[in-house]
Amino acid sequence: MKLFETSKQYSLKKSIYINLRWIGTIGQFISVYLVYFYFNFNFNFLYSNIIIAIGVISNLYLIFIYKKTQLSDRSALIYLFIDIIQLSGLLYLTGGIINPFVIFLIIPSVFASSNLSFRTNSLLVLITSISILFLTFYSQELPEPLNDHFHVSPYYYYSIPLALVIALLFLNYFAIIFGTESKLRKDALNKMEAIMANEHEMLSLGGQAAAAAHSLGTPLSTIKIITQELSKQLKGQKDVIQDIELLSSQVERCNEILRKLSLNPNEEDDFIDEDLSMRDYLKEIILSFREISKKDFILNLDQDFNSKRITKSIEIVYGLRNFIGNANKFSKSKVFINLKSNNDFTMVAIEDDGDGYPSDILSKIGEPYLRSTKTSNKEKKGLGLGLFIGKTLLEKNFASVNCSNSETRSGAEVVIKWNNKDLFNL
Repeated sequence: MKLFETSKQYSLKKSIYINLRWIGTIGQFISVYLVYFYFNFNFNFLYSNIIIAIGVISNLYLIFIYKKTQLSDRSALIYLFIDIIQLSGLLYLTGGIINPFVIFLIIPSVFASSNLSFRTNSLLVLITSISILFLTFYSQELPEPLNDHFHVSPYYYYSIPLALVIALLFLNYFAIIFGTESKLRKDALNKMEAIMANEHEMLSLGGQAAAAAHSLGTPLSTIKIITQELSKQLKGQKDVIQDIELLSSQVERCNEILRKLSLNPNEEDDFIDEDLSMRDYLKEIILSFREISKKDFILNLDQDFNSKRITKSIEIVYGLRNFIGNANKFSKSKVFINLKSNNDFTMVAIEDDGDGYPSDILSKIGEPYLRSTKTSNKEKKGLGLGLFIGKTLLEKNFASVNCSNSETRSGAEVVIKWNNKDLFNL
């Protein structure tokens, strides 16, 4: 499973990579032929064409023989290695490190840094650095007659490979950092979409269950009446009476099961698909938590409360529930929910009496897969995925979300605010 996840996470799309290689190959071809035939520069034209042909052949191999649509981490390393060596060969024949096209040597490793594993990126950086150092000390002259007029001091000459290596390390570092963040966020968003799809599926199943309970209620009632009549008529026949009583008990059991289905075990989801005011949404969410938690939920309402209904939005309900659920999880005994709303804005503040957010993750709240090193209780450790999902869903629906430690209480505080023109026009 781990190997599968790794191959899924680190790969290159073959079609995009092939197109980029064709662009590079065509650029090399045009440059070589333009310099040789138009500018009449003299260099090793035959070997240059052989090196370009290596790139063409490897690309044709990718198209016609390599059947997979994705290049695995290992395959990508091999082909990017070929790209670096092939370009290094061309530069070796045309001036080495002082060839202005030497900047293209860092492109393969930078291109791969956000898509491949850290080990592969490190190997590509090492190969590129070795190629730059090799071209610094070993190469043929610039094409004639350019080599007769172009001379640089040693200070400038050796600053070129130094600048290239620094740029290579700098660009790869930032590409790896941003690529890792992008992968984590993409993974978290995929999980969020799966959760939302499950919510919609549960709503659909709940409706179907209620319809089934309603439809089966009448025939089961009829069976129950018939069993009662048979019980009276066959009162003296003990063997038959036992079977009738068993049938009656099973009918009653079916009725109980159907009643549970019609009541919908996921009672916290009953209101999601309705148009309610923010106050009613909060009351329903709090009610669903009171049924499973012994914590004290305190809802404070502003006197100038705006009772206008919000067009049903499962994202808002799920986002609010995530933050209230987080407060319930980390609070000691109380969760405070304050609602303020007027003609201009609506604000929901959620506070708890817990220990608050750890200081080492306070500035990163809202990012997925956070782990605090300062929380000793394993049960109170989390990945930050709930906060990420809640924040993303609410911000998607035009809310501003601010997470901090409460100034009035010991725990955490989340302030969610909408402009009413955005909230009521979803």
